[in-house]
Amino acid sequence: MSDPFTVQATEDAEAAARAADVTVREVSDLPGLAAVGDLFTTIWGKPSVSTELLRAFSKTQSYVGGAFRDGVLVGACVAFHAAPAQRSLHSHIAGVTPGTGGRGVGFALKVHQRAWALALGVDEIAWTYDPLVARNAHFNINKLAGRPAEYLPNFYGPMSDAINGDEDTDRVLVRWDLRSPAVAAACRSGRPGRSGRSGAPDAVVPVPLDIERLRAADPAAAHEWRLRVRESLGPYLAGGSAVGYDRAHGYLIHTPARTVPHTPTEGDRP
Repeated sequence: MSDPFTVQATEDAEAAARAADVTVREVSDLPGLAAVGDLFTTIWGKPSVSTELLRAFSKTQSYVGGAFRDGVLVGACVAFHAAPAQRSLHSHIAGVTPGTGGRGVGFALKVHQRAWALALGVDEIAWTYDPLVARNAHFNINKLAGRPAEYLPNFYGPMSDAINGDEDTDRVLVRWDLRSPAVAAACRSGRPGRSGRSGAPDAVVPVPLDIERLRAADPAAAHEWRLRVRESLGPYLAGGSAVGYDRAHGYLIHTPARTVPHTPTEGDRP
């Protein structure tokens, strides 16, 4: 008999797909897998994941999910299993067709991925994101109730694609406890939740409003933001601080008792 928690997660995934006007399902056929790879190439401006690798992921029961609208692929997400003892999935890449952002497609994919993982007995999904991209911070921390856990400087090395440019690829590792009340509530309601503590923060780490536009207009200023956030947010995460996010201010830091890491420089956004 199915776990009631997993049954609810499946219902939440179906509801999120309906709200986004998509059908979300696993992709395992070769044409579908090729379409997933082509979608990522369109988004990042260069090949990211080969059809052969996606085929191997699908065959070994890793996650290759696609969101379809009127039979056309408009979003995809790929994840693979971490070490067996961790009961964790690492979500490596996800994206939606340009022009569909903000319509709930990405949310529908993640909620489907959660239901799929729970059905396999996986308790956690982890992934990385660029901490300078404000909309991704909001999506991961508020919309999904993910927990920032680790700062990874220049994690992928040079990527030189349409999104990352030639910048260092710093990432924040997010952990998604699939059975936590905050995650369950976020997936059920589709409304922003909170993964961190409530109350006034001990510190704030601002980020630019639109780092992608800034990279194009002023790469030097974008790099200064990279260093500033690395030097401030990194030590807070290493010290075990709980990190929330506010669109108007940036990262909200709640430090452990009697532990105050490096204080970031407060300043106006460029």
